[in-house]
Amino acid sequence: MDVPVAANVLGTVGAVCWSVQLIPQIVINYRRHNAVGLQPTMMMLWAWAGVPLGVYNIVKDFNIALRIQPQILTLLSLVTWIQCYYYEKHWSVLRSLALAVPVAFIMGGIQVALVIVLRIAQDRNIQWPLIFMAVLSATLLAAGVLRHYLDIYIHRTVRGISFLFVGIDAAGDLFSLVSVLFQRELDVLGLVIYGTELILWIGVFACGGYYNFLPWVRSRSKRGKATNNVAGDGGLSPACSRTSGPVPMPPVESVAMHDMPSSTSVFRTPSGEVEVMRHRSRGNGVTGSSGP
Repeated sequence: MDVPVAANVLGTVGAVCWSVQLIPQIVINYRRHNAVGLQPTMMMLWAWAGVPLGVYNIVKDFNIALRIQPQILTLLSLVTWIQCYYYEKHWSVLRSLALAVPVAFIMGGIQVALVIVLRIAQDRNIQWPLIFMAVLSATLLAAGVLRHYLDIYIHRTVRGISFLFVGIDAAGDLFSLVSVLFQRELDVLGLVIYGTELILWIGVFACGGYYNFLPWVRSRSKRGKATNNVAGDGGLSPACSRTSGPVPMPPVESVAMHDMPSSTSVFRTPSGEVEVMRHRSRGNGVTGSSGP
C-alpha cells in the first residue's frame, strides 16, 4: 500500500530510535572515560552495515527518513567504535582521528559509487547487485548482534548493553519494518533486513531475562529473607555474635559475572557495586584489608 505520509513518519521514528540508541552510549563513554563491556566488533559491523543498507534504500527510492537512517547508523557506530580504542587502548585524539576519519571517507565514497553503479544496473534490469546489497546489510546487522550471542554463550550472561538500549534498537527496527510496508511497492528484502535484526534483539531480551533478571530476582529474595532472619535474632546474625572484628570483604573470585555492571547495565546488584568500589579504592591507593 502506498501511504507516503505514514511511511515517512514511521521511517523518521525508526531513524530517531537508531540515533537515540547510540548517543547515550557515546555520552556514557565520555563521562566515565571508559568503554568497558562495549563490543568494538559490533560497532564496526554496524558501521559497515550502513553502507549497503544506504545503497539499497537510496536505489529502491525509499522515503527520505529511511535513506538518511543508514548514514546516522554508520556515523554514530564509528564514533562509538573509535571510543573503544581511545579509552580502552589509550590512543591519543590525533591517532584516533587519523584512523576514524579516513575510514568514514572510504565508507562514504564506496556508498556513492555503489549507488551510481546500481542505478545503472537497475535501469538495465540487472537485479542481483541490489539483492546482494540487501543480503549484505542484513548479514552485517545480524553479525553485530550475534557478537553478543557469542558473549552470552561464553559468560552465560548479557553484558555490555542495557535492555533499554536493546528495546530502543528493536523499536527502530520495528518502525522501519512497518514503514517499508507503507511504501509504494511491498519490498520483501527490506522487510527481511529490518526483521532479521528485530528477531535477534528479541532473543537477547529472552537471554537477559533468563541470565540476568531471574538471578537478580532470586538475589533480592534471598537478601530479603536474610534481613528478616537478622531482625528476628534481635538485629545480630550468628556470624556477628561470634566475632568482634569487622567482617572481611568477599574475594574477587566470589563475585559472579552477571553481578558485574556493564557499560550501560540496567541490573546493578550490590555485589557488583561492592566490586566497583574496591577497584576505585585500589586506584586511590586504599587497600581492601580490614586489619592493621
